Amino acid sequence: MKSYKILKYTSAHYQLWNNFVAKAKNATFLFHRDFMEYHSDRFQDFSLLVFDEKENLKAIVPANISENKLYSHQGLTYGGIVIDSNLKLDKFIIIYAEILKFLCENGIEKVLFKLLPSIYSTQPSDELNYALFISDAKLMRRDSLVTIDLKNPFKIDANRIEGVKRAEKLGLKISNDFNFTSFWNEVLIPNLEVKHEAKPVHTLEEIQKLKDKFPNNIQQFNVYENEKLVAGTTLFIDKKTVHVQYISAIGDKNQHGALDYLFHHLITIVYADFAYFDFGISNENQGKNINKGLQYWKETFGARTICQDFYEVETQNYSKLNQVFI
Repeated sequence: MKSYKILKYTSAHYQLWNNFVAKAKNATFLFHRDFMEYHSDRFQDFSLLVFDEKENLKAIVPANISENKLYSHQGLTYGGIVIDSNLKLDKFIIIYAEILKFLCENGIEKVLFKLLPSIYSTQPSDELNYALFISDAKLMRRDSLVTIDLKNPFKIDANRIEGVKRAEKLGLKISNDFNFTSFWNEVLIPNLEVKHEAKPVHTLEEIQKLKDKFPNNIQQFNVYENEKLVAGTTLFIDKKTVHVQYISAIGDKNQHGALDYLFHHLITIVYADFAYFDFGISNENQGKNINKGLQYWKETFGARTICQDFYEVETQNYSKLNQVFI
């Protein structure tokens, strides 16, 4: 059996880690250390690096620890085990087993994996899904993401087109803005407070710093009526997929058509050459409920459902991986 060495991430691995993320088949810019560490004060990092006997880095695990559990980093939307395209399934299963064994021997009893949705991988990358099945992992949560496959025909419903025409008649203008202040303070924060008694995951200072670090990956589009901000969206952009991080508008029932106008423009013009446009989830209550109105609005742009799974596995189950291949 091939042997692997597992190390806990330190700042000395910064460049090695980021270089690996840039080339991996199942990684996005969220796994760059500059993104992971913007909220390092909130989480105890316990990310891992896996090396083969020739000291070649073969896999990384973006993670944090809390008590006796390891989590796919709780400050990120997804996680898992990041690998390059050359790693075959048999080697992956050995690496997965070694990770569980390493954690078990270090007093960590369970791992909670937050899987990367398939639309973010540049190649097929379900090795972890299979290994979780073999190691008797438990499915703890399943979210439904509403996503447009931009490379295949999709239909935008007539009621969305009516909103576009309404916005055009009002003379609304779309702007790709570098500064997030107006959207955060005038639209997003007030709306979340009134409608959900919540706050954005990112503070204004955090999102602006992340934009400075990742200027091509984070974009803010706003809609103006007579120079007054009426709606906007914050997008996270990776190699082939656009993810909607925040959506918000002033007023009820999209009466000015601003959001219809904005997303029609983004889907059909700005990001038409991408593979996927991901509106994100419409779920609440840990995936067990769906906001029906929000789901419907997203689907009328031609978006349909894919799933993101959350698993829990006991680290002592590493022994179950010993007899997979026959």
